Amino acid sequence: MSTLFKVVVDADACPRACLQVLHKHKKTWKYRLLTVASVDHVIDNADHIVVGKGSDAADLAVINNTAKGDIVVTQDWGLAALILGKGALAVSPSGRIYSERNIDFLLEERSLKAKYRRAGGRTKGPSGRTNDDDRRFEESFLTLVHRAIQQVNTNDN
Repeated sequence: MSTLFKVVVDADACPRACLQVLHKHKKTWKYRLLTVASVDHVIDNADHIVVGKGSDAADLAVINNTAKGDIVVTQDWGLAALILGKGALAVSPSGRIYSERNIDFLLEERSLKAKYRRAGGRTKGPSGRTNDDDRRFEESFLTLVHRAIQQVNTNDN
């Protein structure tokens, strides 16, 4: 049985709860689950790419292993923008679906926050993970699974 698409995970900062959701649905939806992380992280996945400690090493491996119609899980807005440019789908571990409609705003926000921090300002980090985050991630992920399957079916016709 062949896979329809890949789910590629930027696993350096991906919560275990998200990985559990991805493993849970893998057999039902027949996707290949590929995780990418630096040597500093231990990821329990048979299909895993270990990269060096370089700041962009994991991002480059995610990009190089993503094709049109795949789903990428990342909280990196810049990486998400590149993934969307390849015709793939992207979702954050908190369940935010990245799209052409919201990515420019997110990148602008990232730029403004970085500028503020360089000037000595402080920004808040992410809140602690909640059960709502887990539920929202699973719902958003399944939404993207349906979109990926539609893309595969459209390309087959």
